[in-house]
Amino acid sequence: MGGEITMKRSLFDLAALISRVTIGVIFIAHGWQKWQAGLGATAQHFAQTGVPVPQLAAGFTMVAEIVGGALLILGLFVRVSALALLVVSVGALVFVHGSQGIFEWELVGSLAAICLLFLAVSGGRLGLDGLLRRIHRRRAERELAESGTTKRTSSATTRPAPTSRESTPGETTRGGATSGGTTSGETATRPMNVPRQTRAPRSGDLSDQDMRDIDAIIDEPTKRRPPNR
Repeated sequence: MGGEITMKRSLFDLAALISRVTIGVIFIAHGWQKWQAGLGATAQHFAQTGVPVPQLAAGFTMVAEIVGGALLILGLFVRVSALALLVVSVGALVFVHGSQGIFEWELVGSLAAICLLFLAVSGGRLGLDGLLRRIHRRRAERELAESGTTKRTSSATTRPAPTSRESTPGETTRGGATSGGTTSGETATRPMNVPRQTRAPRSGDLSDQDMRDIDAIIDEPTKRRPPNR
C-alpha cells in the first residue's frame, strides 16, 4: 500500500514538472512577443479590444507572462505565479477571445484551467518549492530531535544522587552486633541533636516570668483557717 502511494506521488510530481515547463514556455513566448512590440503598442491593442485601463493591464500582462512563466519552469512560488497567470488568462478570455468561438479561445481556456490546477495543488515536489519544503522539514526534525536530547540530558543531570549515611559509634550495621548492646539484625540510630531555635516573643505572647507567676498561683497551697478558740 505504501509503495503504491509513493509511485502515484512520483507520477504526479513528474506530470506536474512536464506541465509546468510546457505552460511556462508558452507564457514566456507570449510575454516576450508583447515585450518586443513595446508597452505602447500592447496598450493600444488592449484599448482596441476593450480591456479597461490598457496601459496598466499591458504592463501587468507582460511581467506576469515572462516572470510567472519562468517561475513555473523553476517550480518557485508556483501558486503565486499561477494566480497571476490565471488573472491574465481570464482577462484575455473575457475581453478578447470569448466572443470569437471555441477555436479562438481554446488555447486561453486551456492555459487558465492548468493555472487553476496549479493554484489548487501546487507544482509537485520536483521544483524549488519542493526542495525548500524538504529542507525546512529536515531542519525542523533535527531541531526537534536536538531539543528532545537536551531535555533528557538536563533531566538526568538535575536528578539528585543518593546520599550514603556514614555509621557512627553506637549505631549498628545490619547483621552485626552493636556497640551499645543491641542484638544482631537490628538497627539503632542515634537521635540527632537539633538545636532549638529561639525567637523573640511577639506582641501578646507570655514571657517565662509570666508563666512562672501563673504556676505559683495555681500550685500555692490553700491557707489553713485558724483553729477555733
